[in-house]
Order: sequence, then C-alpha cells, then structure tokens
Amino acid sequence: MPKPIFRWLTVALLSIFCATPLTPASAIAQSQGNLPSLGDTERDALSPISEYKLGSEIMEKIRIDPDYVDDALVLDYLNNFGNRLVSMHPEARGEAGNDFFFFAVRDPAINAFALPGGFIGVHTGLMVAAQSESELASVIGHEIGHVAQRHIARSMGQQRQDMLIPLASIVLGALAARNNPDAGMAMMTGGQGYAIQRQLNFSREAEREADRIGFQIMRDGGFDTSGMTVFFGRLQTASRSYTDSTPSYLRTHPMTTERIADIEARIREQPYRQHVDSLDFHLIRARVRILQDQTANGLYEVAGLLRQQARSGNRTEAAAAQYGLAVIALKQGDVAKARALLQQVQKLARDQTSGKRNEILTSLSIEIKLAGNQKNDAAKEAEAALSQFPGSRGIARQYADVLYAAGRYEDAAQYLRSQVQIYRDEAQLQQQLAKTYAAQGKIALMHMALAESYGMKGGLSSALEQLALARSSPDATFYDNSIIDARERELQAKRREQLKEKKPR
Repeated sequence: MPKPIFRWLTVALLSIFCATPLTPASAIAQSQGNLPSLGDTERDALSPISEYKLGSEIMEKIRIDPDYVDDALVLDYLNNFGNRLVSMHPEARGEAGNDFFFFAVRDPAINAFALPGGFIGVHTGLMVAAQSESELASVIGHEIGHVAQRHIARSMGQQRQDMLIPLASIVLGALAARNNPDAGMAMMTGGQGYAIQRQLNFSREAEREADRIGFQIMRDGGFDTSGMTVFFGRLQTASRSYTDSTPSYLRTHPMTTERIADIEARIREQPYRQHVDSLDFHLIRARVRILQDQTANGLYEVAGLLRQQARSGNRTEAAAAQYGLAVIALKQGDVAKARALLQQVQKLARDQTSGKRNEILTSLSIEIKLAGNQKNDAAKEAEAALSQFPGSRGIARQYADVLYAAGRYEDAAQYLRSQVQIYRDEAQLQQQLAKTYAAQGKIALMHMALAESYGMKGGLSSALEQLALARSSPDATFYDNSIIDARERELQAKRREQLKEKKPR
C-alpha cells in the first residue's frame, strides 16, 4: 500500500497559506439563496487568474503521482456529483467563472481538501467512510465553500503574490517524501506539528463560513442536511475511541462546539427532507474500496467485506457488493466469474435502473467482453453506450480501446484526435493515440503523441527527446516538422522557466 502522502501535502500547503491571518469576510448574506460576497480588500489578495494558475500548477504535480486515482468512472462520478452541487449556486465559480474539478487520491485517511482555482480532492478513505450521498455532499459542499470564499487567496495577502515558487517546492517535497521522508520533509517549510497548529489558528472563521455555504448548497441540492452532523458525529466518535488516530478530516477541519451547534440550529429551521441515494454512489464506493489497495492481500480483504455486504445489505447494497466482486474477479483474470456476477448485479439493480442502461455497469460489461475476446460484441455495446452517455470519460476511453482491439486503427486514431482536442490535459488519451499510430506504422506521429503525454506528466526532457525522434523519423512530413518546431520552442521555454524558478533568490 503506498504511503498516504496527501495528508502531508494538505497540511504543508495550508501551513503556508495560514502565515497571514484570514481577513474576515463581508457579512454573511441574510438571504439563504445567495452566497456571501467578498469586499475589495479580499479581492486584492490574489487575482483569480493567478489563483487558477497556482491550482493548475499544483494539479500538474498531483496528476503524475501514483496516488492520483486516474480512474475515469470515479472521475466521472465525482465531477457529475460535485458540479451538480456547484450548479445550485453558480456564483461559487467567482468572477473568473472557472470550472471546478473534483478528483480522488488513494489514501485511507478520511480527508478532503480544496486547492486554489476550484480543484477539490477527496481521499478514497472518505468516500468509503461516507454512508450516504448526503454525507458526501456535506464534505464536498464545505470544500466548495472554501473555494467560493477564496479563503486561500485571502489568507496569502498582497505581499504573497510570489508564493508560486515555494508552493511548488512544497508539492515536490510531499511527493519526495514517498521514498525519503527526511528529504521530503526537509523540502517543506516547518514541521508537521507546527503546520497543524498554524492551520488550526487559521481555520476557525474560514470553517464556519464554509459550513454555512456547504449547508446552503446541500439544502438547495435536495440532500438531507442532517448528513453534515451525522458524518462529523461519526468521526468524533472514532476519535474518542481511538485517541491516537484522530481522523484526518477532524485535524484539518477542526470541529468546535460552536460550529456543531450552528449547524444543528440551521437543521432545526429546515423541514426534513429524505434523499434517496443513487445506485452509482454505492457502485463507486465498491469500486473505490478496490482501487484503494489493489495488492493481492488488499483484494482478498475487500472481497471478504463485499461478500459480507452482499449477505447482510439491502438490495442496492447487495448489488454494489456483487459489482465489486465482479471487478475483483476480472482483475484476477476470471472472466466467466465476472460475467456471472455482473448478471446477478443487473438483476438486483433492475428496480434502481428502471430498465435503463447504467453507465458503470455498462462499462464493466464492455470490459468483460473485451477480456473474453468478444471484440464485435464489445464494439456494438461501446458504440451504443457512447451515444447514450456522450459525456462519459470512462465509456470514451473504452470506445478507443474497443476500436483498437477490433483492428480499426484509422477509426481509433480519428476518434482519439477529436478527444485530445477536447480533453487537453489527459495524458492517457495521448498514450492511446501513440499506441494506435504505432499499430499503423506512423512513427513520427507516434513520437509526437508520446511527447505530448510526457509533457503533461512533467517530463519535459523526455518530451523533447520524443520530438527529436519524431523529426528524424523517415515518415515525418513538412507539416509534422512545423508542429515539432513549435512544440519544441514551447517546451524549451517552459523548461527554462522551471530552471529559473529553482534558482535561489
């Protein structure tokens, strides 16, 4: 199991942000329908464009870390769920109108964090611990509140406009800590205990503001607002039972008596609203359990938990458990068992899906057909699924895989070229495109696609090497060379900028 480095990253980042006291926000709007707005003093702290740039640079480092969960189905669920919450109060996007991006990191700790610019991370441990979508909504809504109030930008102050470089060092330190904890922590500023204390000092007012906004978002999204106190209550019970292992979410988002009382008072003022969890919530929780630890021992332990859930849970929970067992069977190479388990899931889930296709179950069906060498059947199902779920990243990636497996290389290349224009930060699409070009014998284009993939992952030297190989390829055209020249100039400029930032000032 990889070391949970993202707890260090979150604490280290916030310790820097907390160096300047948080400027109080303008008065919370009395109307429950609008989010509070910030005054001119707060707006001067860090421009929205710089804030988004900062978040994007941190995300570049996170995306190349093995603990980043680059699972299209999980990303689809989190972004559909998170952006549904944001749509309740579009003003949370701020004056720059930035899109939010929600992602998961492989870490059993129960935690979540917001980065500048609308990037919100959720630990796999928290997704597993949340017993309902209302509980998950309470956490994600809270993090949206931090972004909406621009707490990070406000805490940095005007004199901290040059914080991009130290923050990059912090991220690198957190990543380096995987293999060398001493070296990694040395790259970060301050000790972990000191960082936590500074974060506690920072977060009192910010946490209350985020609570209020999260509560509004939950309520307007049709969720059960009591999920907020239920989730926090369970974490506090765990911290009392295990005093040496306080849940990370309580350490990074300290709950005070006043905060809990404030939330409970707001709940009493609202009529009770029951929220029925989606089937996708339960399926994704089962999937995340598996992705959290894919070692042989990890899969064995999760399989035991899922079998118990299948026996004791309700119909929906049983369907999710059988789905998880089918995913495990497929990972272990038992295609027949995976197919039989999927059929059981589809029967159990029939009431929930009302006879309609479910994206997550359809994705598994396609994967099983591919693994069973049923290429034509997989292609038919993938084409139908792509029409039904046009916005699904999971289905989109599978469709490219199906075209490749069926030997339809030109169709695959054409489709992938359109996808890389839409999703410009997905290295996996460039890797799929490079693989397809290789099958076609298009060597120059293969190296160019690999260069893009390496560049997205931060490997600028490797990207430049691939461009050099592309130029020397016998099939490189004049048009290809023009593109190669332009990309080389861009990557070299970026590398010079990085080297410049690393020099001591």
